[in-house]
Parts: sequence; C-alpha cells; structure tokens
Amino acid sequence: MTIFERVKELSEKQGKSLQRVSEDLGFSSNYFYRMKKQQPTAEKLKLIADYFNVSVDYLLGRDEAKPVNEPIVDIAELANKPKDFDWDKILSAGGKPITEQDKEIIRRLFADKLAD
Repeated sequence: MTIFERVKELSEKQGKSLQRVSEDLGFSSNYFYRMKKQQPTAEKLKLIADYFNVSVDYLLGRDEAKPVNEPIVDIAELANKPKDFDWDKILSAGGKPITEQDKEIIRRLFADKLAD
C-alpha cells in the first residue's frame, strides 16, 4: 500500500475528504494526489502522522500497528486540571483544538458528575 493509499484510508475512516484533510493541515487542496508521483518531505509526513495519530513508519508501510499511542484520559483527572493545562495533547474536536469556552464547559460538566 502506498502512502497515498494509507492517507486515503485514514481520511475515509474519519469521514473526511482528502481535500478537507489537506486544508486542515494547511496544504494545497490537491496535495495528497500529488503524492501519487512524488514523495512527501519528512516534515509533511510528521504532520500527517500527527493528524491521524499514527506513526510515520505506518504511513511508510513499515509498521502495521497504526496507533502511536491511545492515551487513556481519566475524567476526574481532566476535570481537575488547571486552566493552563494543554488539553490539545489529549483532546480535540474533529482534529481541531477545543475552544477555551468548550474546555470550561467540559471541566464543569465532569466536575459536577464526579461530585455525585
């Protein structure tokens, strides 16, 4: 399987078009189709791997185990994190960072649930 085919498969699993993924990553809209003929740079591979939470080795076809890591998030721990905690490392919405307002809503929601 080529890098293009792996990226296409990963994007389909997330219900996203290749154009949407390209835009999310700040690439040109047809970037992935150009990968059929030319190899991406190491930096672009890293960005793509991070976006899909897979290893660069997986994209290159060297590693069949897809996830790099699947962090287990303890809700009690998350609800009690300080406001300056970097939520973006463990939580996103559609691959995009969560707004500060949404973080506060999540914090309050789970803090109330855990108090019961």
